[in-house]
Amino acid sequence: MKTVFPFAAIVGQEAMKQALLVSAVDPSIGGVLVLGDRGTGKSTTVRALAALLPKIEMVKGCPYNRPPDSPSGLYPPFKGDAEAVVKRPIPVVDLPLGATEDRVVGALDLEAALVRGEKSFEPGLLAAANRGFLYIDEVNLLEDHLVDLLLDVAASGENSVEREGLSVRHPARFVLIGSGNPEEGELRPQLLDRFGLAVDITTPTELAERVEVIRRRDDFDRDPAGFRRRWARREGAIRKKILSGRDRLDDVEVSTAVLEDAARLCLALETDGLRGELTLIRGARALAAFHGRDAVTTDDLRTMSGPALGHRLRRNPLDESRALVRVERAVEEVFG
Repeated sequence: MKTVFPFAAIVGQEAMKQALLVSAVDPSIGGVLVLGDRGTGKSTTVRALAALLPKIEMVKGCPYNRPPDSPSGLYPPFKGDAEAVVKRPIPVVDLPLGATEDRVVGALDLEAALVRGEKSFEPGLLAAANRGFLYIDEVNLLEDHLVDLLLDVAASGENSVEREGLSVRHPARFVLIGSGNPEEGELRPQLLDRFGLAVDITTPTELAERVEVIRRRDDFDRDPAGFRRRWARREGAIRKKILSGRDRLDDVEVSTAVLEDAARLCLALETDGLRGELTLIRGARALAAFHGRDAVTTDDLRTMSGPALGHRLRRNPLDESRALVRVERAVEEVFG
């Protein structure tokens, strides 16, 4: 198996790393959109986070990554050993730009149909990504109908296929990660709104930071195993915080005052709908859980306001400030 660059060793890009960590604690946040320059470590960071997490248990040979304790009937039949359980790394599935809808959702198994006369289902990329990460590079160039489909499945946690006489439903719970360069085309506002968190990243401009990126990458390329050993302790500390955060998540208190602060901020920013408040609260709760706190604070709202709300703002022809600047301004007005 290919050795993955350690998450703990990634230099800078704090906004991206934090958004991914928060989503790892609470996948229901709705995925992460990362917009920025090429070559800034987007795919490396996603794979590093997945490799950081513990392996998952699954039924051997199941194309849907079925957990051994899942209720009968929840997953379609498959050819495999339903009694055998194996452990495997959390899947990170890449969705290529040229993928067809059948490749994504699954379709009739043509070989089985033509050779054996059987009508069976061939699972797609959504099945392979179940219980893991689905990564779309250049998501802004993906066809709109595929983006709509992916966001609907990511929100519902289930993939439903009705075609060629087949009717198949299976769990498809994954963290959707999209990345792209805004200069190559923008996402529609309604699609932007469906991503839970969104962050902008840029190429480092500080000399010391660029040198450290080059040094670490060169060290890793020359001795991947040795490099991972040197970062193992810090990797373990992050893994422990994610797992304890998941355990603590449901017990983190969100007071009425915090809910009012979140609503007040969204009113000030004139965000459409209530998805902004919900994502802001979920993100703040996951952040508090990750850091071992028992209650969400105003500082948690401050920290998550940019990733949760920046991509949901309407364009204001009288205010051409960047979205994050407008969010920061509103935060100061609302929270003082």
